[in-house]
Amino acid sequence: MAFARPKKREPVGEAGLFEYAVGTLARRMRTVRDLRRLMKARAEEGDAGERAMDAVIVRLKELNYLSDTRFAEDYTRVRKEHEKFGRRRVQQDLMMKGVGKELVASTLETAYEDVDEVALARQYIARKRMKKPSGENAQKETVRTMNRLMRAGFSSNAIFKVLKAWDLPEEALTGVEEGGVDSDSYAEPDERAGDSDGYARQNEDE
Repeated sequence: MAFARPKKREPVGEAGLFEYAVGTLARRMRTVRDLRRLMKARAEEGDAGERAMDAVIVRLKELNYLSDTRFAEDYTRVRKEHEKFGRRRVQQDLMMKGVGKELVASTLETAYEDVDEVALARQYIARKRMKKPSGENAQKETVRTMNRLMRAGFSSNAIFKVLKAWDLPEEALTGVEEGGVDSDSYAEPDERAGDSDGYARQNEDE
């Protein structure tokens, strides 16, 4: 039995795109790039669609409904104050969402200017209920803890200080040296399914 193909959505003009964009932004904030991506699926193809999206974005900015600056500030505040993420993790996430490099840099400079990174890392550990490595698997657990803190955006020096303060057995710290972890090269962000920031895990096609 053949299944009917879903009907292709009819493209909408500027007025329809504006109505859709306002509804989307009412559910949660978006960057300009993210909103344009969503509108593109509904806009006309070619120059007509591009002009309509441009007009909608200009109007939304004039009404103060759309602002990458406000998005970056709010997103950073949530990630730092509630999720307890380090600066480098928030930097990576903002850039993935399409926030410009210079805006990311200035936002993080302000938000993290007076932050004690070691204290923030300890708050992250407490929030995640991470336990001090112990027993015969202490070394393996130490490496796992180190990797989680790397993915959470903390620098090598902060991670080293946190681990040293735990007074772990010398063998558990083998290979973990101050300045020896490159936090800039961490891979996938830590436990995305468990980090509820109110932004990242809602349906992208809302």
